[in-house]
Amino acid sequence: MPISPFPAANRPSDIDPLELYAAAIDTSDYIFRVAPQVRRLVPAIGRLLDVGAGGGQLGAALRDRREPWTAIEPSPAMRGRLARLHMPPRVVAGRWEEAQVASAAHDTVLAATMPAFFDRPDAFLARCREWARRAVVWVVPAHAGPRGLCFAGCLPSDWHREDETPGIDITMRGLLPSSYPPHVAFTDWTFTGVVPDLLELSAFLAGRLGWSPSDDRRAQMTAHLARQAKRTGSGYRLDIPRRSAVLVWRQQ
Repeated sequence: MPISPFPAANRPSDIDPLELYAAAIDTSDYIFRVAPQVRRLVPAIGRLLDVGAGGGQLGAALRDRREPWTAIEPSPAMRGRLARLHMPPRVVAGRWEEAQVASAAHDTVLAATMPAFFDRPDAFLARCREWARRAVVWVVPAHAGPRGLCFAGCLPSDWHREDETPGIDITMRGLLPSSYPPHVAFTDWTFTGVVPDLLELSAFLAGRLGWSPSDDRRAQMTAHLARQAKRTGSGYRLDIPRRSAVLVWRQQ
């Protein structure tokens, strides 16, 4: 795929990382792979609370059409996405720590790929259980690879230098043994991002990695991405294999 001579490899990027991730979830098979595993473990979702809902794709796929649902989301951009859904949730703006949600007001509490899984899993689980009447569902990264930087999975590890410990291992280390989930299922899926401009993506990644505008690796990154990308009608497609674990706690 010829992209040369990389004239804008060091230009600044206006990409919103949350929007970049949400758009990739739109074009991935994540919902197709993950939602059936959740439904197998929790057949009756009922009233749903989606914590850190992002673009709301998984919550929208799982929600009970006969019941209202609620999303906690701190990002204005993601709240805009939620508002544009066909059947949008009631949105609680803010982080989970300060969210004003009534105890036991929802049957199922869902959280997918939350930083709290790694930072404060026991405290976060306690809050989720406070909110849930029937079940708490977490969807946690279970692949060995980078988690923090979107599309870092396309890059050599000596470029991104992220901890590649599977997210589920970090989560389980942070939980008390008495809090371990009694129900766990794994599913493989493919993170598929379609971007209109590889140069812009390259500049975004380089900026997030802290590379200076004159860093020679910027041009190398664009060439590296170009070798992996597949040309499509709407841009360039990059595929990254992923694995997720669905953890379920049922309320007594």
